[in-house]
Amino acid sequence: MKPANALFSAAAVLRIAAMPALMLACLAAAKFVPSIAAFPAGWTIPVPAAINVVLGGLVPTIQPFTSLVGKLTGALLAALIDILQFLPWPAIALAVALIGFKAGGIRLTALVLAAVAYIVAAGFWMQSMATLSLVMLAVPLSVSLGFLLGLGAFFLPRLRHGLELVFDFMQTFPAFAYLLPLLLLFGFGPIAGLVATAIYAIPPMARCTLSGLAQVPRERLEVAEMSGCSIWQRLVWVELPSARPILALGLNQTTMAALSMVITASIIGGFDDIGWAVLSGLRQADLGKSLLAGLVIVLISVVVDRVTAGLFPSPTASGARIDRPGWPVILVAAGAALALGLAARLAAPEMLQGWNETRGIVDFGLLNKGLLSFVARYSDLLDAFKNMVLFYLVLPLRVGLAGAVLPVTWGFSMTPAVTVAYAALALLLALRQMAKGRSSAAAAILCLAALLYTGLVAFPWPAALALAIWAAWLAAGPRLALFTGLSLAFVLATGLWIPFVKSLYLVVVAVALCACAGAILGILAARSDRFSALLRPLNDALQTMPQFVFLIPALMFFKVGEFAGLIAIALYAVVPAIRYTETGLRNVPPTLLETARQLGCTPIQSTFLVQLPMARPALLLGLNQVVMAAITMLPIAATVGTAELGQQIYIALGKADAGLGITAGLVFCLLAINLDRILRGVAGRLHGDQ
Repeated sequence: MKPANALFSAAAVLRIAAMPALMLACLAAAKFVPSIAAFPAGWTIPVPAAINVVLGGLVPTIQPFTSLVGKLTGALLAALIDILQFLPWPAIALAVALIGFKAGGIRLTALVLAAVAYIVAAGFWMQSMATLSLVMLAVPLSVSLGFLLGLGAFFLPRLRHGLELVFDFMQTFPAFAYLLPLLLLFGFGPIAGLVATAIYAIPPMARCTLSGLAQVPRERLEVAEMSGCSIWQRLVWVELPSARPILALGLNQTTMAALSMVITASIIGGFDDIGWAVLSGLRQADLGKSLLAGLVIVLISVVVDRVTAGLFPSPTASGARIDRPGWPVILVAAGAALALGLAARLAAPEMLQGWNETRGIVDFGLLNKGLLSFVARYSDLLDAFKNMVLFYLVLPLRVGLAGAVLPVTWGFSMTPAVTVAYAALALLLALRQMAKGRSSAAAAILCLAALLYTGLVAFPWPAALALAIWAAWLAAGPRLALFTGLSLAFVLATGLWIPFVKSLYLVVVAVALCACAGAILGILAARSDRFSALLRPLNDALQTMPQFVFLIPALMFFKVGEFAGLIAIALYAVVPAIRYTETGLRNVPPTLLETARQLGCTPIQSTFLVQLPMARPALLLGLNQVVMAAITMLPIAATVGTAELGQQIYIALGKADAGLGITAGLVFCLLAINLDRILRGVAGRLHGDQ
């Protein structure tokens, strides 16, 4: 511990008090200077209008080319849909089951057959084949472009940082924001949806290609150089074979990303697929139909995930040595099954057509009534949970404690005496951190106390700008601080500051809910192998579920509104919190746990005093993934009533204002990238400290 005179020296006090003093000065000045309280409208720059001007000149120039590409791709997509919908479903099921057997054995075969049985029983076979056709065309395009981008980033080190930033923008840019430009280029129809799906699915393959090639052992490269290999020979004979497992992972993640886009693509796709079934059910308040159609997408995603993950197993993977038929035998057998199905369909066209077009055996209306009855029965409990989160978490972040603390909810109000007590508590917590030599933590406590008292929406923009730059500097240095400052300056200049702040507080609330739920479930999973095994299928289902499907339970339980969007965001983002908590706790060295047990610690004490502190880097990485998932889900949540950046994109779609949509999408990207870099920097510092 540092000496007391060093802790409370003038320099230390100044370092701690400078940022909180700036916050207080901005809060005081905001009461008298309107330009500090709110960014002046006259200072904004018409970025959306400028983008519209650029698009107005660009679209007519390239539209003949995109029209030709659209016609060719449309013909190919229509032919593929006709083929898959023409073949009898038993033939396709048998072919996929054979591939599943090769990729994952009997269990995966059983999963394939169960998924097909459900799709047929629910009456969604024809729509499923349309969705599968779109994915089968989008994935090769995404894989090819992603591979080339990753290859370029690997061979051009000077451009690598810039390309990685491009990958970040591609991965965080909301798909809704580029739907309108795609409509202008390709028109309303499935081709625009296919292109949107392909664009969204490119980054995973690009990142995996770059990562796989960069991780090739140096010894293999040296052997290739000593053998006289050219750059091309080294790539084909050494680097690509060595990177094969990560490239296979890229294929898997690209396919899953494409499947997650099928509902979003249906908004501009305009053809009868599973995504449209989910959307139409939501629009008609037919939650039973939406739920069953969403489950179809989940099952397809799980099957595709397992099959693509098993196509290229690691040589050391469990079960890799099981003697199964080789790929030539499997492919010949699958082809024979399809040929037999084609012959049967030609021989008995009417009967087998009825098999594919069956309406299913599930009564959507009866299921819908059952769901509504369940919600009505537990409405009091659901309302109590909703009010608790709104009054004690959402409102304090939005309007601050000064506006949210009321006698009717909190039992007291923020009188001057309570405000003084609140300030004293913040000061005591800061002094405690200062006594431990953590000056930055002490300053952060004071700044966050001021922010929480005022609320994010009413917090003066100069104070928010300074606080964000300071946090970025502490986390990762001056380069990130400069990037953060320029990012927020762009947000202010576009006039989207208030929607940006509302997005930020929704992300904070969703992350808080995910952190609490994920920490509890992760701790329980780390302490019990049985509970972990029970939780794993749920995590897998949540991770493979398309984003729109999360709106169904949110709407079912909480109806349209901001809270339903918040719950959908939390459901989508909770899995990383669970997985990283469990992984971090399980990776704590057993010797530390044994030492704690010898010192008399109970299991609970060992968890909170040993495991959680040691797992801080993993927990922070999990928090990073939760934040990124929450931001990704924001545009989807806007469909049920959230008033933030996602709503701006929907306004842009309604007005056909591509400039506004792209501008809001860029703001989304900047929010995600800055939070990602700050959390990575903090995680890196914690890892270095350990």
